[in-house]
Amino acid sequence: MEHTTPAIDMQEVDSSQIHSIGHDAETGTLAIRFRDRRTSLPTSLYHYSNFPVAEFDAFRDAESKGSHFGKHIKPYDKKYPYAKVEAKPAEPTAA
Repeated sequence: MEHTTPAIDMQEVDSSQIHSIGHDAETGTLAIRFRDRRTSLPTSLYHYSNFPVAEFDAFRDAESKGSHFGKHIKPYDKKYPYAKVEAKPAEPTAA
C-alpha cells in the first residue's frame, strides 16, 4: 500500500520552535513545520498519524506550542507515528 501525503492547510503560530501547524480531520493527520533554531526560518515538515481533532484543538490553543509538543506529542511516537514529509520548504523562485 502506497502512503499518500494529504495536502494540509497550515497556519503560522507564535513559537520559537514551531513555524506552522495544520490538521486533516479526515485522515487524522497532524502537520508540523518546525523552525531553524538559529535563523527562525521554516524547516522540516512532519506528519503525525492517528491525531484526533480534540488533540489538535488543544495543541492549537496551547499558550506554548513548543512546550505542548514536548509534553503531549513528541514522547508518544507509538501513539502518533510520524514521518518526515519534507526536509525544508522550497525556495521561492525569482519571477
